[in-house]
Amino acid sequence: MRQTMRKILIAAALAAVTMPLAPATLEARAIEGACNRSDRAGASRALCACVQQVANQHLTRADQRQAARFFSDPDRAQATRVSRSDRDRAFWQRYRAFADAAEGRCR
Repeated sequence: MRQTMRKILIAAALAAVTMPLAPATLEARAIEGACNRSDRAGASRALCACVQQVANQHLTRADQRQAARFFSDPDRAQATRVSRSDRDRAFWQRYRAFADAAEGRCR
């Protein structure tokens, strides 16, 4: 009985520690996944992985999710770029810095 309870407690503790990490791990590859799913000429697994590495350095996960949507909806990128919203302008500055860094590093 004591062994069983100990095993349950250990399993619960491990679950509590690892569960919050699982969704973050899945989200951490938003740009790479969008890049791999895109029909853009020249997109390769190596290029998409490189772009994701740069994104991890320059963008928050929320920024990455927003940027990943640009692959399937380029009009959204244009709308964000010309938006008068302070939030969109701040995002666009971060996005441009990321895009410039990715362009320089992922050739």
